[in-house]
Amino acid sequence: MTYLNSFQNFYFVGIGGIGMSALARYFYASNKNVLGYDKTETKLTLKLKEEGISVHFQGEITEEIKNLSPENTLVIYTPAIKNLEILDYFKENKFTVLKRAKVLGLITEHTKCIAVAGTHGKTTTSSLVAHLCKEAGLNFSCFLGGISENFQSNFYHSGNEYSVVEADEYDRSFLTLSPDWAIVTSTDADHLDIYGDVETIEEGFQEFANLLPKKQQLFVRKGTSIKGEFQTYAVNEKADFYSDNLRMEGDTILFDFHTEAETTKDFSWEIPGIHNVENATAAIALLNTAGVELSVLKKGIASFKGIKRRYTKHRFDSGKIYIDDYAHHPTELNAVIGSIKTFYPDKKLLVVFQPHLFSRTRDFADGFAESLSKSDELILLDIYPARELQENFEGITSEWLLEKIDLDKKVNLKLEDALKKIKEKEFDIVLTVGAGNIDTLYDPILSWMKV
Repeated sequence: MTYLNSFQNFYFVGIGGIGMSALARYFYASNKNVLGYDKTETKLTLKLKEEGISVHFQGEITEEIKNLSPENTLVIYTPAIKNLEILDYFKENKFTVLKRAKVLGLITEHTKCIAVAGTHGKTTTSSLVAHLCKEAGLNFSCFLGGISENFQSNFYHSGNEYSVVEADEYDRSFLTLSPDWAIVTSTDADHLDIYGDVETIEEGFQEFANLLPKKQQLFVRKGTSIKGEFQTYAVNEKADFYSDNLRMEGDTILFDFHTEAETTKDFSWEIPGIHNVENATAAIALLNTAGVELSVLKKGIASFKGIKRRYTKHRFDSGKIYIDDYAHHPTELNAVIGSIKTFYPDKKLLVVFQPHLFSRTRDFADGFAESLSKSDELILLDIYPARELQENFEGITSEWLLEKIDLDKKVNLKLEDALKKIKEKEFDIVLTVGAGNIDTLYDPILSWMKV
C-alpha cells in the first residue's frame, strides 16, 4: 500500500466497468483525487458522478487530463479498452499505467484477502461473504462484480484488515491476487477467446488454487477439477462442509448446514436455486473456519438480499412475475431457467435473451440452444458485441443461433423492438437475461407491469 499511497491522483480508463468502479470508489474513500473516462453514460457512471467522482465521455485529451502530473498520478485501465487516444497520451507522457488486476493485487498484498473464483457463482458468493463479514463486525473492504442489494454498491469499506474480492479469471487477472482464503465455485469452459480450450482454463484455476498458503483455507465445490489438498463443500451429498434437507416455505428456502463436528438446522434465505444454496454453503464454511460463529452466520444469511440482476424478482397484483438475471453462459441459463421451472412448474415462461460476445455464442451455441429450448416462448435479441467486431465472426449471428433452438414460438429481434413485442405476448413469467445492454429494458418492463 505504501506504493499506491505515493499517488494522489487516480485516473481510470474505463471507469464505468463494474470492477473498475469498485476500485475507483476505494481510492475515493481513501481521500484520493479520482477521475476517469468511459465511452457511454450509464446508471453506474451517473452514480459515480453523484458520489463526487469526475467522469467524462469524450475520448479526447481534456484540460483535466492535461493538468495531471506523471509524478503523482496513477493511471488504471481495463483490458477491455483498446486503441484509445487517452491511454496513448498517458503512455507517451511517462505516466505510471497499470492494469486494474495489478492494482487490485497490490491492495490484497497488505490485507487478509478472501478471494472468490469460478466461472459461475462468484458474484453472489463474494457479495454474500462481504455481507457476512459486515454482520460479523470485521474490518474489511470489498470489491464486487455486481451491485449488492444490501450495500447498494459494488464496494463497501469499514477497514483494511480484510479484503473480499471477486477473483476474475478473464485475462488471468486472478493470478495477480494474494489470497489468504479462497473459494472456487466452478471451472467450466468460458472465455475461450482468452484460454483457447477447457484444459487451459482448468490450468488457470489450478494456478489460482496453488496461491493459497494452507489447504484448510481453500474451499472447492466437490467434483470441481482442482487437484491437491483443500476443503470440499456440496449440497445434498457428503463433503467436508455440506447442506441438505432443502425445503421451501413460501419464497424462503430452508436448509441444514453440516461440519464434521456439528449440524446447524434451519438456515433460511430468499435466494432461489440449489446452486445458490451451494454458494451459501461455501461462504458459511469459509467464515466459520475463519472464526465466525455459526449463530452470527445464520442471522446474516437470513438478511442477505442478493445482487441486482441476479434473479431479481418482482410479483404483481395481476399474478404475473418479472425476473431479471445476468446469466450469459449455458450453465447459468440452465440454473436460472431450471429454478423457475422448479418453483413455478405450471406457469408459462417467456424468455428474452441477449447473447454476449460473438466468440461465446460461437463456442457454446449448442449449449445455448439446449438451455433456451426449455423456454415456453423465446425472444432472442441480437448479439451484444462488447469488445468484439462482427467482421471477425462471419456467420455468427442470433439468426444462426435461433435455427438451432428446438422451440415453436421463437423470434429474433433488435433490442429497441423488444418491449413492444413483450407487451403483445401472453405469459405468466417474463425473464430478461444476458450481460450486455439488455438491462435497459428493466425499468420500462417494470413500469409497464406495475400498471
